[in-house]
Amino acid sequence: MTATDRSIELINAAAQAAADKLAHDIIAYDVSDVLSITDAFLLASAPNDRQVKSIVDEIEERLNKELGAKPVRREGDREARWVLLDYVDIVVHVQHSEERVFYALERLWKDCPEIELPEDAKATRGKAAAHAEATAGEAEGASN
Repeated sequence: MTATDRSIELINAAAQAAADKLAHDIIAYDVSDVLSITDAFLLASAPNDRQVKSIVDEIEERLNKELGAKPVRREGDREARWVLLDYVDIVVHVQHSEERVFYALERLWKDCPEIELPEDAKATRGKAAAHAEATAGEAEGASN
């Protein structure tokens, strides 16, 4: 079994919305063969809590406006370290960069097929590492 056309449509819209709000390392997996509760996961991250919230809000607004989809559940909003949007067909995980590294969801789902995403979303790969390097360089320069 593979993800439905509707799931792919939702994933692509969510990925584009995340990319538009400067999310890092956007990736999606077709988990339909291993999970019966959803077709696909979208993972994205951001370097701070405010940006996590901004990405989540944009995804939710875009999916509602463009595709008439509303999440049945939204979790993790208060801390904005890991926000989960459950659309039944897809589940969106937007994590603070530290949580993304710690929980490493990619390791859990690496055997599942990756879903092709819009170019803007693919261009975000490696942004978290680049941001971490730049931030470390700025901190090092400030301490000298």
